[in-house]
Amino acid sequence: MATLREEPLQLPKPTNPMLTPLFSDLYQFTMAYAYWKANKHLDHAVFDLLFRKNPFGGEYTVFAGLEECIRFAASFRFDDSDVAYLQTVMPSTCEDEFFEYLKLVDCSSVEIHAIPEGSVVFPRVPLMRVEGPLLIVQLLETAFLNLVNYASLVTTNAARHRQVAGNNKMLLEFGLRRAQGPDGGISASKYCYIGGFDGTSNVDAGRRFGIPVRGTHSHAFVSSFMGAEEIHDRSLCYSNGDGKCDDFIGLTQYWLGKLQETEAFLGLFMEANQSELAAFASYALSFPTKFQALVDTFDVMRSGIPNFCAVALALHKLGYKALGIRLDSGDLAYLSKQCRRVFSIIEKEFGVPGFRSLSITASNDIKVETLEALNKQGHEIDALGIGTHLVTCSSQPALGCVYKLVEIKSQPRMKLSEDIEKVTIPCKKEVYRLYGVEGFALVDIMTGIDEPAPKIHERILCRHPFIESKRAYVAPTKVEKLYKCYWAGKSGITAEPLPALEDVRSRCKAQLAAMRSDHLRVLNPTPYKVSVTLQLYDFIHYLWLNEAPVGELR
Repeated sequence: MATLREEPLQLPKPTNPMLTPLFSDLYQFTMAYAYWKANKHLDHAVFDLLFRKNPFGGEYTVFAGLEECIRFAASFRFDDSDVAYLQTVMPSTCEDEFFEYLKLVDCSSVEIHAIPEGSVVFPRVPLMRVEGPLLIVQLLETAFLNLVNYASLVTTNAARHRQVAGNNKMLLEFGLRRAQGPDGGISASKYCYIGGFDGTSNVDAGRRFGIPVRGTHSHAFVSSFMGAEEIHDRSLCYSNGDGKCDDFIGLTQYWLGKLQETEAFLGLFMEANQSELAAFASYALSFPTKFQALVDTFDVMRSGIPNFCAVALALHKLGYKALGIRLDSGDLAYLSKQCRRVFSIIEKEFGVPGFRSLSITASNDIKVETLEALNKQGHEIDALGIGTHLVTCSSQPALGCVYKLVEIKSQPRMKLSEDIEKVTIPCKKEVYRLYGVEGFALVDIMTGIDEPAPKIHERILCRHPFIESKRAYVAPTKVEKLYKCYWAGKSGITAEPLPALEDVRSRCKAQLAAMRSDHLRVLNPTPYKVSVTLQLYDFIHYLWLNEAPVGELR
């Protein structure tokens, strides 16, 4: 009988309205019809969603995209227009009863068990276990892969940037204009935040997810001013409300003159561009409590920095404190150090407390390798705006998740291959993470669903799934069961609530902290061990020998 709808399931719809039941490959529907025609559509099936290799030459991945998968499952229903369109693209031999059946299908008979979103994960370990009637769990495949592949890839990329930049730097995601379409932009902002970024330039992502939004102005703003005469309202109230400066523009020009007369800057600041000064002053009049300037439109040290400092000193005179500058070109390490030197001199010469500590933000096509180079050169950058290479994952375009059948009607199934990486681990499984005496994760171990869980301080033999010689005993100091049920359908199981974005972000940070540094390092990381129990190992190889055809030599 069909999977009938009961009460509507109270979960938000997917973030992207393009996610409908038709968000799939055609072969999912041709298989669905063949299952239905063979009366196999209700056979209980178990699929594993996993990946085979860590991205970016690293040895870890951060799992993301689970919430969107659960939202998709909750809203999965074919309406009349969906079915009508399917009838136009499916072979004409398909019976009308099949399309009527699709109108009754939903995910109320499906269970989804998964590793919590934001977790550090590894190849071969299934991220999600999806089980239920064969037809419906097959139809979920393409959407689930799409939702997990990019989300996990960009979250991992963000985590790698955070790792190299260090925890004391502000990281800002500036990738919206370079992302692969609107959904790529929204998704990137969300998953970069999970991976450790502090904010985004993407206003819509800020509205949707509560991510802090950051931004200043562009070169166009600076170039749009021809001179101070374009600024008509030049007045600015003191920060305490006690009085008003009638000519803020004149005050900035006064301070620029003072800087040009300062012995430490003699000859350096004489070429400051007056139209740039006007632009900065206008921006400060608009945002006196948030003044931050892009200083490389003309020349950073000869124009941008003196003009910024003149406006910042004028603001200080009125009781305000500027935020800082942004560098978007040139030798970022060198320029940041020169800017900090200027700020330090001004603090000392003019007695402006905190001027030395004004924030220096850098952007300009930054990637992991750029961060490593900046660290080696030494720099004074406080915040980094990163876009193209972060959100496009330019060094690796896809994670390569797969969705494989591992059990049907309680019978284990196994995909064989001449490429050992593509051999699947059969049957319904549980996964545990075992921790060592120093508190770090040592190994992930998969067990058959009916096997007992590993116990603290009790030795267990951990075996590589396929390589006989790779094995080790572990007496864990902590055992963490990785799977939780996030979608229970009508099974009666209590499903885990979907965590808030901040909780997912915190989990990612905590998970990375629980890993040994040699597993996380960018250069030549140590592979993390993924294993199976002795019982599961024996079963895998028994099934392998029984399923693989025997060749004959002649």
